[in-house]
Amino acid sequence: MSGAVVNGAVAIAAETGKRLRAAQPLNAVLDWSQELLDAEAGRIDAMPGGGMLTGMPLVLKDNIVTREQPTTCGSRILEGYYSPYNATVVERLRSAGALIAAKTNLDEFAMGSSTEHSAYGRVKHPMDGSRVPGGSSGGSAALVAAGVVPAALGSETGGSVRQPASFCGIVGIKPSYGRVSRYGLVAFGSSLDCISVFGRTVNDAARVLSVISGPDPLDATTVDRLPMRVPETLPDLSGLAIGLPAEYFPRDLHGGVAAGLRVTIERAREMGAQIREVSLPNSAYAVPTYYIIAPAEAAANLARYDGVRYGARRIGSEGDIRSLYRATRGQGFGPEVQRRILVGTYVLSAGYYDAYYRKAQQVRSLIADDFQRAFGSGIDLLLTPTTPTPAFKAGEKTADPVAMYLADVFVCPVNLAGLPALSIPVGRSEGLPVGAQLIAPAFEEERLLSAAAALERVIPAEDELR
Repeated sequence: MSGAVVNGAVAIAAETGKRLRAAQPLNAVLDWSQELLDAEAGRIDAMPGGGMLTGMPLVLKDNIVTREQPTTCGSRILEGYYSPYNATVVERLRSAGALIAAKTNLDEFAMGSSTEHSAYGRVKHPMDGSRVPGGSSGGSAALVAAGVVPAALGSETGGSVRQPASFCGIVGIKPSYGRVSRYGLVAFGSSLDCISVFGRTVNDAARVLSVISGPDPLDATTVDRLPMRVPETLPDLSGLAIGLPAEYFPRDLHGGVAAGLRVTIERAREMGAQIREVSLPNSAYAVPTYYIIAPAEAAANLARYDGVRYGARRIGSEGDIRSLYRATRGQGFGPEVQRRILVGTYVLSAGYYDAYYRKAQQVRSLIADDFQRAFGSGIDLLLTPTTPTPAFKAGEKTADPVAMYLADVFVCPVNLAGLPALSIPVGRSEGLPVGAQLIAPAFEEERLLSAAAALERVIPAEDELR
């Protein structure tokens, strides 16, 4: 299903329904119905003139609000919640003729790197059910990788699209902060959150990103720039300078990941790119910086889930308002969300704010300055691994939160700096996909996608790496 309407959207809806049913063992879907699919298909077939995405089936991570389907964020605290409005990206997709097929499973409130922290069960890797698909957007990634849909929306706060894209062997792009409206994205870390895109190919992802990008009067953080154009594929990489940050190529990098990057560097050089080593020294502090700032913002954003205004309510044993709060939040939030709320509350508390939160914001500025210096030195793009390893076993890291957090070591610096980046598949190690990450200066998504499409042509994504 490339997105072209051959027999009409109704036929595409029927086929998409079959594929969603066949993919049920992955536990990647939280809500879908054939009736809703058929109704959307009828609307699309009646559209005059069609749109850029006419007939393309897509799925949405279940932290993007929709009127017709519940939005749970993978949490019991929002079980059965229906939004009174659609997110801006949903309205733009529908206007472009896209067929929104399902809401997908995720780590609860997008807090996780493996999609094992959902209240509705873990998502399985589409190539090996004993492994994780990455997270927190694992449901969306798994459905694209399994061939159910050609593209999907996820969200990124610290790498939650690029990391599962790497694990699942697909394309995942995080746009610059402010490129895509966050109106209707359930907030986790408001200075970091970005609605992002998975695609089976670079072109699939580029088309969707083009449709959802652009300023939005409902989101003051969007920038006043025209929507992104779908770029042409470069014939080669002549004239591009690609930087290799030394800090992203440690000696103990997984052998398969290192082999995938060697292939990517060789192909880029053969296509005319200049390869230069650069340094991003403060990236070494990105994980602790991220895990101070993101939990702090999460603690503030999730304070609204109190059992009073919306969502599930649990009545406490004492019958007063404090007891209601304790019961609702204690039973409604899972252990990872509770952990991050507690960490965030601690780093914002009196006596610790300066030592932790203020210091983390200062280090965040240093990380962003490193990227700015690298790009200011004549570098057009940066090339790094996306993840330290291929997909790991389910349960392998759940007992050690720090080990889980380190799965994002190469992706979360970009979120702190607000830059665009993507992951493309560059081969397989022992049958599991390996991804390479390209990073661009702010709002240079077209350069990023053009180069990625050129590399996509010459790197066999399914070849075994040696």
